[in-house]
Amino acid sequence: MILLIQYIILGIVQGFTEFLPVSSSAHLVFLQAIFKIEENHVLVSVSLHAGTLLALVLFFKRDTIGLLRDSLKLLKAGKKKEVGPRIVYYILIVTLITGVIGLGGGNFFEDLFSQPRRAAVMLLVTALVLFSTKKFMKGKRKLSELNVHDAWIMGLVQGISIIPGISRSGITIASLLWRGVDRETAFKFSFLASIPAVLGALILEVHKLTSLSWGQAGYLLVGLIIAFVSGLIALAVLQKIIQRAKFSLFGYYCLTIALLGWLYFT
Repeated sequence: MILLIQYIILGIVQGFTEFLPVSSSAHLVFLQAIFKIEENHVLVSVSLHAGTLLALVLFFKRDTIGLLRDSLKLLKAGKKKEVGPRIVYYILIVTLITGVIGLGGGNFFEDLFSQPRRAAVMLLVTALVLFSTKKFMKGKRKLSELNVHDAWIMGLVQGISIIPGISRSGITIASLLWRGVDRETAFKFSFLASIPAVLGALILEVHKLTSLSWGQAGYLLVGLIIAFVSGLIALAVLQKIIQRAKFSLFGYYCLTIALLGWLYFT
């Protein structure tokens, strides 16, 4: 029962913190250290990511279906002049760069920063990134105006976000805001571009699920479902906050949690 409660808490935390710019990885590192969960950290994280991936696809279902259709156009005719196929092309660039960074240095960075105090330091970096966006909330560039440079930068920062404490949504949305992209476009493109990366991580790690007992699998399933529901709520909340140009306020939360985490694990 205690283990079940732990996974319920992890599912709620994962669902909200995966999409809100507060670093789900840092929160999971803190909670796993507090609860002293012995299972593979990556396995727990990826299992919970499955729930948030489902939430992501459902929340952006119309865009996701459109991207699948545009992918076929890109494959058949190589059409990059139309907005849809061009966005698919940019997402492929983001995914490729993120994949190279993740496969090349993922284990190194995860091992290096999986200690709670180091994750707290990286969460402080996320806070500074979020604070910096306050002056960049009036961008005008729409989805149709994104370019290859935006995709390259997105791929780089999304790759860096594998470091526990660096918020993926925080740093990717910030990178687009810095480049004059409007708030709604930054929100949408950040999450659409994350779908292949999260899916790829799940595929790479899914074989580990076969080593779980039925009891452990049940706990992870509970976490997945709760992460799915809380993820949908988090996406709706973040969309409203970005529309109101209050994105930088998450920096205060990250700063507070970073300081508390540092003090608690000292």
